[in-house]
Amino acid sequence: MFIAGKYDIIVLGAGHAGVEAALAASKLGCRTLLATLSLDNIALMPCNPSVGGPAKSHLVREIDALGGAMALNADEAALQYRLLNTGKGPAVHALRAQEDKKMYQFLMKERCERQEMLEVKQLLAEKIIIEDAAVRGILAETGEAYLAPAVVLATGTYLKGRIVIGEHTHSGGPNGQRAAKKLSRSLMENGIKLMRFKTGTPARLDARSLDYDKMQVQPGDEEARSFSFLTEEKTREQLPCYLTYTNEATHEIIRANIDRAPMANGIIEGIGPRYCPSIESKVLRFPDKGRHQIFLEPEGWHTQEVYVQGLSTSLPIDVQEAFLHTIPGLERARIMRPGYAIEYDCIDPLQLLPTLMFKQIRGFFSAGQSNGTSGYEEAAAQGLMAGINAVRHVRGESPFILSRGEAYIGVLIDDLVTKGTKEPYRMMTSRAEYRLLLRQDNADLRLTEKGRAVGLVDDVRWQKFLTKKNGIMEARRRLDEAVIHPSAENLARLERAGFSPIRTSTTLAELLRRPEMNYEKLAAVFSLEQIAPAIAEQVEIIIRYEGYIKKQKEQVERLEHLEARRLPADLDYSVVPSLRDEAREKLAAIRPLSVGQASRISGVSPADVSVLLIWLEQERRKGREENV
Repeated sequence: MFIAGKYDIIVLGAGHAGVEAALAASKLGCRTLLATLSLDNIALMPCNPSVGGPAKSHLVREIDALGGAMALNADEAALQYRLLNTGKGPAVHALRAQEDKKMYQFLMKERCERQEMLEVKQLLAEKIIIEDAAVRGILAETGEAYLAPAVVLATGTYLKGRIVIGEHTHSGGPNGQRAAKKLSRSLMENGIKLMRFKTGTPARLDARSLDYDKMQVQPGDEEARSFSFLTEEKTREQLPCYLTYTNEATHEIIRANIDRAPMANGIIEGIGPRYCPSIESKVLRFPDKGRHQIFLEPEGWHTQEVYVQGLSTSLPIDVQEAFLHTIPGLERARIMRPGYAIEYDCIDPLQLLPTLMFKQIRGFFSAGQSNGTSGYEEAAAQGLMAGINAVRHVRGESPFILSRGEAYIGVLIDDLVTKGTKEPYRMMTSRAEYRLLLRQDNADLRLTEKGRAVGLVDDVRWQKFLTKKNGIMEARRRLDEAVIHPSAENLARLERAGFSPIRTSTTLAELLRRPEMNYEKLAAVFSLEQIAPAIAEQVEIIIRYEGYIKKQKEQVERLEHLEARRLPADLDYSVVPSLRDEAREKLAAIRPLSVGQASRISGVSPADVSVLLIWLEQERRKGREENV
């Protein structure tokens, strides 16, 4: 066996998970190999060229706060920004950016190629080398081996990938790429359980063939926005998106050809994403719905390709063309790339520890869509965490794990390794119990210190963070200490500004709690010092939602109490009396690290958790008596 190179860490796959893992590992000082099927497709956006959206923007901001790359890259390649859910509370506000697809790739490729300690190679891995239940490296299709004590699997949808368009199928990855055909066999030979999932995309249309006058324009926000806490806000040129709708004629064509749909005739066997169904699934699932939203989204500044959001399909091309031409504005649409479905292998994430390392194979990690998730943001978040923990594993350091009360990243990973998934997993705000604490706007306040401790937050980011944090504390202190009285002068000030009067002495912080008040208005009425908008936003949220935030912090403390009750890795659940059979089976299979994790396993009841707590206490007392 020819040894072509030795590294500290090898990352297989250069999608959104792979690049974050490789960049994190190399920034932390480990010699890292990033292996990809194609150097031209690093950080490829094979589906919607966008970043963010509900819950996903939280992940992007958290990646940024920890020192990851996605947010900065997204800001540099953005075509348009929109802040979503503004009519709701700050917990579900979500930033979304349409991206220049190729620019995003080029920028991320450049980041990887310029990163010290990181080598990027184009190769196809066919085998994971494992000896004595520990990873040793990878074997490429051309025969050479690359060795490392830690390997991160980030193969996305390429494992035995199969493209499906109508009755036509062929082996391949997204956008006409090669598939990794033999790697699945290597994983199974090493006892790894695989699942078969499916996802899909819509057609890409030629912008010159579209009639935008028949659609509703969807401009970006006028206010400058960004994902990264480092990006200086500035006015950006933006491209608009457009909204149109399907209609009964569209649906009739789909119903008439449903026997040719791979999802209906048995060609597709994989399980698809419930939260992002194909148009044929939507037509069948919601027969009474007369129309479905369709967004026309540009793919870049220098291309005529337009992404048709909401119209994912794997129907034959003649059917795709027919139903497209029934939609207002698309009557003469020309297809540049047809919609397609892709089936692929992924691992059952219940085989992973919260570090994203396989329980049975030391040094072998997995991240991204290969863990059964969907979405660039979910992949990048896992990649960052896998890269960090791979480094800590190699160095013999304690793992880096975020809890459900600390980050959406914690929710994402805990859901995967504790509950598993039977379909492509998508992050949603409803999955986070403590979402008022885990807002996108305060990701830096929650996680920058952790990123600094890990070693990914540089001095520039750290100083900017401290300036903001100290500014928030100082502004809050001034508002708490400033007391105003119902004097004639103060009452006149409030009246001129259109606010109701005060009847007793109160602090400016109490005034800021009024629904109609914000810091800018308060500052104008009482001649307060002007502060940065980001600081003002945090002060308003902290003061206005103080009671609710306090309650959620108390809930998190109770969670941490259960998380602190560790369960032995080799615990024999058959000797724990009074556990129900289902709980005993689930606990033995998943082997949770703590009572808190055990409590979130499907099939483990509160009564089972109580039994565990009582048994642990009895064992603790028994151990104390034996040591006397």
